[in-house]
Order: sequence, then C-alpha cells, then structure tokens
Amino acid sequence: MQIDKEIDTRGLNCPLPILKAKKALTDMQSGQLLKVVSTDGGSLRDFQAFSRQTGNELVEQQTVGDEFIHVLRRR
Repeated sequence: MQIDKEIDTRGLNCPLPILKAKKALTDMQSGQLLKVVSTDGGSLRDFQAFSRQTGNELVEQQTVGDEFIHVLRRR
C-alpha cells in the first residue's frame, strides 16, 4: 500500500486526531492515502464515523500495541 501522507497524533485525544486528519486531507488529491497514528482508543470508532460522514474511504484500521493506525483514501 502506497501511503501518500502520514500524520502522528500520538498523545492527542478526541477530537484532535480527526481535526488533524481533516486538515491533512484538504491538502491531498482524490485517491491519495493518509495514514494516521493515534493513541486514543476512541479513535477507532471516531474514524469510522468520520469516514461515513465525509465520504472519505476508511481503507484499513489496525491496533499495534497501544497505537491505533487508520488509513483513509481521499474522496
């Protein structure tokens, strides 16, 4: 998977990971992939809701140790 941009939101709680992802996506082209690394457990459900509401595809979610990785495709 070719990640076009990655943002680190470790240590930030809701809604900051979503807000940072939203800002990053505005600077990206349609079809590009954004990887977000978070330590907020609520981010799993937050990114699912964000994807439904914005139309950006949630390609993948992983839990690695105490980190949550989200990959979004820009609509």
